[in-house]
Amino acid sequence: MANMKLKTGDKVVVIAGRDKGKEGKIVAVDKKNNRVLVEGINMVSKHTKPNMQHQQGGIVKKENYIHASNVMYVHNGKPTRLGAVIKDGKKVRVAKKTGEVID
Repeated sequence: MANMKLKTGDKVVVIAGRDKGKEGKIVAVDKKNNRVLVEGINMVSKHTKPNMQHQQGGIVKKENYIHASNVMYVHNGKPTRLGAVIKDGKKVRVAKKTGEVID
């Protein structure tokens, strides 16, 4: 399994699948399965029974996980790959296209 460089809160664009071209923010990261949950992407219909939280029940639209290889980090409005370098003894993420440090 490759090292996942994406983090919660990153802005990404989908590069493959039915939502190709859409942008969103990462809500959650599943490092074990190499998947990310992106806001408004890969919407699925979930059938729910009435319970204390959802009195009505019925069909609920919600996001589902998408594989990390199908999304690309957006830096300055353009998709770019991410790399990692050591700066001042700390490992930091770097945009491959521009060479700028991200965090």
